[in-house]
Amino acid sequence: MNGTQTLSRALDILFALAEAGDTLTVSEIAEKVSIPESSTYRFLQTLEQNGIVERRGRSRIALGLRILDLARSLNLQFQRDLLPLALPIMEELTEKVQETSVLFVRTGNNAVCIQNVKSNSLIQFSIENGRILPLHLGASGKCILAFESDKVAQRIFQTIEDAEDRARLEAELEAARAHQYIITKGEVDPDVFAVAAPITDGHAHAVASLSVAGPSFRCSPEREGVIIEAVKQAAAELSRRMGAAH
Repeated sequence: MNGTQTLSRALDILFALAEAGDTLTVSEIAEKVSIPESSTYRFLQTLEQNGIVERRGRSRIALGLRILDLARSLNLQFQRDLLPLALPIMEELTEKVQETSVLFVRTGNNAVCIQNVKSNSLIQFSIENGRILPLHLGASGKCILAFESDKVAQRIFQTIEDAEDRARLEAELEAARAHQYIITKGEVDPDVFAVAAPITDGHAHAVASLSVAGPSFRCSPEREGVIIEAVKQAAAELSRRMGAAH
């Protein structure tokens, strides 16, 4: 096996552990990456020596702290790349619709606000950077969830006990994928509407969501369409710039 094949196998193992979201046995890893257990064991020994994976309990393998530190570093780098590109677009969006614009990214089962541009209106939606919301509540989180992997979506669905609520969420996510936006009213905060559109990476995966939010009384049927179109255009432009930046 040459160096490229070795690297490919090692990455396959790491992806298998990441997608599992839990520990796996050597046998389970071997089955997922379709290589013999003996080869899997040798790969795992090397990865363990370098802190990339670690043993937990009896014969259980998990991602190690070193790979998690790398993931955090990559996430911070991504956010550093995203924010300078997003801010002028958000400022223009807020000026255009006269509502607060917000940028969210996913962290685990939640969405976290990493940037906001407040409206100048006397009555305005206000949110602080660092605010965390469940992925399945609110336009910003749902817009990210709609473009996540089936594994992430299923993990979220498992936290929702009511069957009708799960069905409703599934329909909302399907509509978001079809129309490239989602709107909610009074879902997270009473009397507040939000319209969100995905920031995509060119592979139909949402790396963030861009939204505007404000008091529901300012989201009339006539104005709603204008706001939706403005958010979609701004999100598409940010997606384009993110693609150009990479």
